[in-house]
Amino acid sequence: MTDPEIYRHTRETGDFTRFLESIPYATFIGLECDQFGDDLIFRLPKKEENIGNPILPAIHGGVIGGFMELSAAIYLMMSQDSMRMPRIVDFSLDYLRAGLNRETYAECRLTRQGNRVANVMVTAWQKSRAQPIATARAHFLLED
Repeated sequence: MTDPEIYRHTRETGDFTRFLESIPYATFIGLECDQFGDDLIFRLPKKEENIGNPILPAIHGGVIGGFMELSAAIYLMMSQDSMRMPRIVDFSLDYLRAGLNRETYAECRLTRQGNRVANVMVTAWQKSRAQPIATARAHFLLED
């Protein structure tokens, strides 16, 4: 459960800094978020600690997956106006191309919301939205 003061501050100002600092994994990978109207764009900055393949160099696949899953959870949390992090039921990730060691972005879209389960589609890209590095589908259990 999120600190109500931090959550309220994030909802009112659109500043995700304190909110993301309260999530240890988000801090570890360097996750950032910007709000443009109702849209949220998540950003994973270039960070040497996130490299999995030093030859290319490329971001570790687990970091990309974690970035996308956490982005989907935060997106759903904000769209549901809920202070609880939603519980993941299923996460399916398709890697489409190497995620080179550069800024990576993710955008989420709520594809279906029922009474108990919500489905979120996530797309991650680097240079161009038209060339995603990964796509994912996440299913979350909504709180009762």
